[in-house]
Amino acid sequence: MTPAARHFPNSEVSGAQTLFDKLWRAHEITRRSDGVSLLWVDRHLVHEGSHHAFAQLAARGIDLAEPHLTYAVVDHYAPTRNRENIADADIKRMIETLEKNAKKHGLKLFGLRDPNQGIVHVLGPEQGLTLPGLTVNCGDSHTSTHGAFGALAFGIGATEVAHVMATQTIWQSRPKTMRITVSGALGAAVSAKDIALHWIALLGADGARGHAIEYAGAAVRALSMEGRMTLCNLSIEGGARLGLIAPDTTTFAYLQGRPYAPQGHDWARALDDWARLPSDPDATFDREVEIDAASIAPTLTWGTSPEEALPITATLPDPAGLDPNRAARARDALDYMGLTPGRPLAGTPVDQVFIGSCTNGRIEDLRLAAAVIKGRRAKVPGLVAPGSALVKAQAEAEGLDRIFSEAGLEWVAAGCSMCVGMNGDLVDPGKRCASSTNRNFKGRQGRGARTHLMSPAMVAAAAVTGTLCDVRPLLEGCA
Repeated sequence: MTPAARHFPNSEVSGAQTLFDKLWRAHEITRRSDGVSLLWVDRHLVHEGSHHAFAQLAARGIDLAEPHLTYAVVDHYAPTRNRENIADADIKRMIETLEKNAKKHGLKLFGLRDPNQGIVHVLGPEQGLTLPGLTVNCGDSHTSTHGAFGALAFGIGATEVAHVMATQTIWQSRPKTMRITVSGALGAAVSAKDIALHWIALLGADGARGHAIEYAGAAVRALSMEGRMTLCNLSIEGGARLGLIAPDTTTFAYLQGRPYAPQGHDWARALDDWARLPSDPDATFDREVEIDAASIAPTLTWGTSPEEALPITATLPDPAGLDPNRAARARDALDYMGLTPGRPLAGTPVDQVFIGSCTNGRIEDLRLAAAVIKGRRAKVPGLVAPGSALVKAQAEAEGLDRIFSEAGLEWVAAGCSMCVGMNGDLVDPGKRCASSTNRNFKGRQGRGARTHLMSPAMVAAAAVTGTLCDVRPLLEGCA
């Protein structure tokens, strides 16, 4: 798969294989009688929330099995302001605990003062830690982001984090496979975020439960790596265990020259390995879903689950026309969100906006949002948090920070920020936020917060109009 990966070719092979089949086989060490497999882990990413796992190892007097394969990142609790003087004692302690654990175990730490610091699912790819053919684990559900590179990447729990630390392996039940093919071309201002919200609304929040998704089709191939990461990131919100996209020339161009990517002769060897990863032409999946890209419009959520999403041109559902189970849920969501059944989504006033997160905090996301905002003033307050220090530096070099600041939005440092309601980056009770994040659960951005998920461009449109609105007219004539 790559010079950085280990291989365990003892698993049986029969017939054509999917990308997932190839990845699983390459990393399966053994399989128990109950069918659960022990997998080798090539990359283990830890953050401040991993302190429980470090404590478990300390209690047992165990060291990390392969410390050079674990990387520590400050992101969830990273302040977006005043980093030199962290006022919250608990947050300061969490960050210091990660620093101490990294030093004790000899881990590479991307700390607050590191020029490469950022959200783990942004930092990993941009450093070249994420590579095709690798297994990637982290104690965070959106680890599926890394699957955009053709990596077997999924989130794990605290006990599993400790197991990976101690053994560099993980026990996993093999999921079923699903292929979502998005054919044709996306319309103007329709993004990977819209693809994701569209299929989740179509299939439901449990629609892909127990499956590993491979995304395919012309519309997926046309996505940049940033877009592919967004799509794989949101796989979890549809119940999937992970998301995958087969590596291609777009992937290789993104990775070449990254700090931890193979170099020289290793790069040539890696390309040869990676070229064999895509699913065989006659490989079969447990489930196939086909979507016409032309049917996807700029999409946003209206309720309290990612599946409660509609095109911006739609009207809000009327619970009276739904089956009893769905009606009760819709009624509860509409009540929490302060929305009226049957009314258009467009025109709903918003109180604030947020652009950032591991879903949509990359340079492409900021460029798209800036294209909408440029030359306009925001009618509501908002926060823009780049996904990493490198993204922040690049955006500032391109003048994107000035566009946001001159429009009246606040430009801050890299971190998870308002996505998880951290360090005072909150939505007040009852306030409505247009957000480029990944979850709109009750209380996700603050107690009583009302979150609408959408693309960064749609968030920017909400900022300059003060309402949920269609971004497409605002982009007409933009270069």
